[in-house]
Amino acid sequence: MQRLGQLSGGVPESSGLARGPRPGTFYTHADAGNAPVLFEIDAQGKLLNSLKLSSAENTDWESLAQDNSGNLFVTDAGNNDNSRRDLVIYRLNPSQPQQIGRISFAYADQSEFPPTKADRNFDCEASLWHNGQLYLFTKDRAQHSTSKVYTLPDQPGKHTAKLLSKLAINGEVTGADLSPDGRRLALLGREQLYLLEGNNLEEALKATPKVVSLNGAGQTEGVVFTDNATLMISTEQGTLYQYKL
Repeated sequence: MQRLGQLSGGVPESSGLARGPRPGTFYTHADAGNAPVLFEIDAQGKLLNSLKLSSAENTDWESLAQDNSGNLFVTDAGNNDNSRRDLVIYRLNPSQPQQIGRISFAYADQSEFPPTKADRNFDCEASLWHNGQLYLFTKDRAQHSTSKVYTLPDQPGKHTAKLLSKLAINGEVTGADLSPDGRRLALLGREQLYLLEGNNLEEALKATPKVVSLNGAGQTEGVVFTDNATLMISTEQGTLYQYKL
């Protein structure tokens, strides 16, 4: 893993990461307690542009997903206490940042707010887009052993997040992305990377995760493929890394 740079220009931290409008650029954002702003940065962390989403709130932004048409999905689903009833994903195109769609949702299998401490697995800090669907990966705050995978339509409206799968992850998932060819799923944990491979996403979700240590990197939060074998990783402390598979 290669350290590339540090966020500068007033970018407070990095909780999510997506590809920017030009090669070598990226979008990132901060989490709870910060303004509803997307930051465009270069690979060294230099601030290039800021997009304030005036009709959005940052209750607890935790992840960025991106479709093949350049739309971004800002996942406001940080849910430390598993008690939120206002979970939402903001859909926008950076070329028109004031035209924002709201994808409001609730989990199909959650009936208590919060559930008992042993069942608190409704915190989502990782998301990705694939074939018209958003995939959400939970951060298991109770048992630290299972990341639940949910799917949602990528269109604005009120939706129920359907439980698709459960992954055996020894840790807490903080980021997710799918390689451009759809064969590699990367899940990020705290100083850990989980790689699942298959001929497609459906197969990858059934694979046994390969665990890669990122010891010393810091609180790793954002991850995005720049090609099929290269990952950009960001930390809450604002450090940017490149990892070659």
